Amino acid sequence: MVRCDALIVGGGPAGSTCARVLTRAGWDVVVIDRARFPRDKVCAGWVTPGVFRLLELDPEEYRATGLTIQAITGFRTSLMGGSAIETRYPHVISYAIRRCEFDEFLLRRSGARVLGGTPLASLERRGDAWLVNGDVSARVVVGAGGHFCPVARRLRGEEESARPVVAKEAEFPLEAGGSSTAGELPELFFCRDLEGYGWCVRKGGYLNIGLGRRDHGDLNPHIDHFMRFLEARGLARRASQVRWRGHAYLASGTGPRPLVDEGVLVAGDAAGLAYPESGEGIKPAVDSGRLAGETLIAANGRMDREALLPYAAALRRRYPAARGMPHAVAGLVKAVGRRLLRSPAFTRHVVIERWFLRERPEG
Repeated sequence: MVRCDALIVGGGPAGSTCARVLTRAGWDVVVIDRARFPRDKVCAGWVTPGVFRLLELDPEEYRATGLTIQAITGFRTSLMGGSAIETRYPHVISYAIRRCEFDEFLLRRSGARVLGGTPLASLERRGDAWLVNGDVSARVVVGAGGHFCPVARRLRGEEESARPVVAKEAEFPLEAGGSSTAGELPELFFCRDLEGYGWCVRKGGYLNIGLGRRDHGDLNPHIDHFMRFLEARGLARRASQVRWRGHAYLASGTGPRPLVDEGVLVAGDAAGLAYPESGEGIKPAVDSGRLAGETLIAANGRMDREALLPYAAALRRRYPAARGMPHAVAGLVKAVGRRLLRSPAFTRHVVIERWFLRERPEG
């Protein structure tokens, strides 16, 4: 029997951040994940300076490990097929990383015991502890296993009512001349119906391409169109020849999920925290993982629901539910939005700084 203070289900940024907070406080932490690390995780993977601050990690410290980290000093944005607007800054505003490297680095850095290749098969309450897979006993379980996290599913006790954002993307080695995208200037392409956007992000010798949408029809025709667009523009000449993989996530505000219960809480994509405008989930994952760890430590040995409620309250303050709007108003907003996306000022101050960076760069 494996015994620990906390069992974390999911070794991504939320899980590893929570694990590090707890292990530094002297907790015995076990992380289980169905994947073995390094895992083949596809993600656009831009990380803002705010993420590095939350991680207490200097980007240069990460670079010194020899792992991929691409400095970003601006973006090229457009309605798909339209003229692009270049928004540049005199300094680094973000970084592009490879999730297969980044996640393993954070997990090793956490100091937790890791059981890779171990999906959550069973979760039983035994007195004041949890019995996991019949052979791991923990006082508290943290669900950080992404959108389909089994811990979050148990908390809901029903089928998911909120409809997720769906996406497909690919990441692959970039041969010479394989893309005209500059590493320091990722490209964003908003769908003309404003129900999603595509991207093209260069990470040193790798290229990441993808498309995510909020509507819930067939995604494949949009992906086919996007591949042809990328190849015709010279942005990804192998777009139709590489393996595309799908995933889903909840953007904050798409529907409240239960966040805590007796001896259990959820973090990251399992809590549905991705930013609704950009779909970015790394910063909310790190933020919620850190907050989960701090809440558990502050509970001073209590693991009941009341002791964990401050975590849920803090998350709802930081990631309030977005309100929908009447269909007619939404149509008007989209019409105005298409015009605004042609404005350099709107692109800089709203699209880049407010939606994607979530902070105004200095200088």
